[in-house]
Amino acid sequence: MTTDNFAAAASTAYRSALEVIESVEPRVAAATRSELADQRASLKLIASENYASPAVLLAMSSFLSDKYAEGTVGHRFYAGCRNVDTVESLAAEHARELFGSPYAYVQPHSGIDANLVAFWAILATRVEAPALAQAGANGVNDLSEDDWERLRARFGQQRMLGMALDAGGHLTHGFRPNISGKMFHQRSYGTDPESGLLDYDLVAAAAREFQPLILIAGYSAYPRRVNFAKMREIADEVGATFMVDMAHFAGLVAGKVFSGDEDPVPHAHVVTTTTHKSLRGPRGGLVLATEEYADAVDKGCPMVLGGPLSHVMAAKAVALAEARRPEFQTYAAEVAANAQTLAEGLVKRDATIVTGGTDNHLVLLDVTGFGLTGRQAETALLDAGIVTNRNSVPLDPNGAWYTSGIRLGSPALTSRGFGHDEFDRVAELVVEVLSHTTADTTKSGSPSKVRCTTAEGVADRVRASAAELLDANPLYPGLALA
Repeated sequence: MTTDNFAAAASTAYRSALEVIESVEPRVAAATRSELADQRASLKLIASENYASPAVLLAMSSFLSDKYAEGTVGHRFYAGCRNVDTVESLAAEHARELFGSPYAYVQPHSGIDANLVAFWAILATRVEAPALAQAGANGVNDLSEDDWERLRARFGQQRMLGMALDAGGHLTHGFRPNISGKMFHQRSYGTDPESGLLDYDLVAAAAREFQPLILIAGYSAYPRRVNFAKMREIADEVGATFMVDMAHFAGLVAGKVFSGDEDPVPHAHVVTTTTHKSLRGPRGGLVLATEEYADAVDKGCPMVLGGPLSHVMAAKAVALAEARRPEFQTYAAEVAANAQTLAEGLVKRDATIVTGGTDNHLVLLDVTGFGLTGRQAETALLDAGIVTNRNSVPLDPNGAWYTSGIRLGSPALTSRGFGHDEFDRVAELVVEVLSHTTADTTKSGSPSKVRCTTAEGVADRVRASAAELLDANPLYPGLALA
């Protein structure tokens, strides 16, 4: 199928789908059309967002949504699952081949679900199985009440060591309000206060002192690569299971931008990821594991999950098949190159970025030099047609709500075809907005952390400049929903 024919077919499919939806609830159809219009008209710089292909999106709109399929391939608790078995097997096959993993579990509905499956699989392998052996039991049904009491006590005493939230880690890596911070005794490792970079000697020292069951690596706002071989050495030294959450940078792993010591899959016992973000698939998660943990991960349902979303697994299979094509490696390389261009463009315009640069897909901009909080910067940029999200910087004095930074990512605009010149122009537009925005004052006369004012005409001027970039790189070209 030619590009023009593909666009025409997708356009027909979406128009027809919206007409059917409109006949039942026109407001949903209207909101869907409006969302596409908003995304087409905005510079999307949120590092965790991307654009899935029409094929991926259409795979989610299927009859597979109607089928219950608890269990695993060939071992379901419902009859009539042969087609679900097919799409789940395909998704898992593509995941194994794409990442070079011996095992893949594609049922998790999200990244946090994938992490929960991983956590409980590690507990089941490292804690429950030895406890069953000690009790002389063949399974959980053979445990006495005293055995259960001892097992619950052992589960509740386990430790996790993960990257601190303000250093770029994720809330599912032990942040106290999250379930991970309630399941485990948790401690965090940070970054060097001067450089903002990981110090592996400090991570090793923390691991030796804390003796965690799980050492977790991965990040949502750390703009550098990680040496996973060194992290595995640290885990092995203290007898920890090494887990990596690569939700943000899975596309760079799939696209071979990260390889060798920077590819987590050969080094980790368990790897989790989302399937959207830089991987450019549907919203969902997956787990990769060594054979040691495969059986426990396979029990994600009923251990943590309910019925798998079969239509989303189909979309995962399509997205993972796309990621195995040579052009995805080209895309991943462009994502990293464009992030560097964005960082360089900000620095040369006197903006401050954490670690002074990037070598992955994201840039963390410290906005305190503009006299703003992250919340104010996010608001001012949104008003000018630039979509970002506020984010903590290391040792952030404004905390996790107001923050002192904004996180910028290159995956989505790279999907639209933006290159070096466009990303340099984007950096210029970001600085233009922030340098012409001031914090409002409160009634007491102190600077507000929320309200701000952008000089008259700046937002309109930036929005017009952004429109020129966006029009030259259209989103879903040829797709007309009117």
